[in-house]
Amino acid sequence: MAQPEQPTVIVLAAGQGTRFRQSGGVMHKLDAPLGGVPVLQRVLNAVAASGLPCHVVRPASGVTAVSDGMGDSIARGVAATAGATGWLILPGDLALVTSDSLLRVAQGLAGHPVVQPFWNGRRGHPVAFGAECFAALTGLCGDMGAAAVVQEYRRNGQLLELQVDDPGIVTDIDTLEDLASAEAWLGTPK
Repeated sequence: MAQPEQPTVIVLAAGQGTRFRQSGGVMHKLDAPLGGVPVLQRVLNAVAASGLPCHVVRPASGVTAVSDGMGDSIARGVAATAGATGWLILPGDLALVTSDSLLRVAQGLAGHPVVQPFWNGRRGHPVAFGAECFAALTGLCGDMGAAAVVQEYRRNGQLLELQVDDPGIVTDIDTLEDLASAEAWLGTPK
């Protein structure tokens, strides 16, 4: 029997990493080593371990940080994978997210058009969207990401708030301090 088609993980890797550099980082945060593995590679490893299809959104050539916000990146990633059954939007700096969390969020799409994971009462990523959200997602622009789409489905009672036991869904790497905290969490030397 054929496996049902899985949603595509859209890994957002187009940001400038400004806060990381302002905190003293000397490279892009996605290239910073965490336990000896670059932050973005850790995310890609988790996606690979999940078995879900993946599309990485890199900076658009000739686009400035001001005009290429998270909403623009989401729109480009979803448009590039238009045939997908849905999308998990995953920032490239969530280096501690587990493949199990990715799979649980993806499975939530079977009964809900939008799935948002929570850990200890905190909203996290990836947020998943079913195919019916295509027009709304490809119409995004600016820095707000898909928050308005999530809010619309929350108001309509169609949002699944999925509790997961994974602090990695809320542990992004924005500063050197965040990187050091993630290193400590991994138990690796700094």
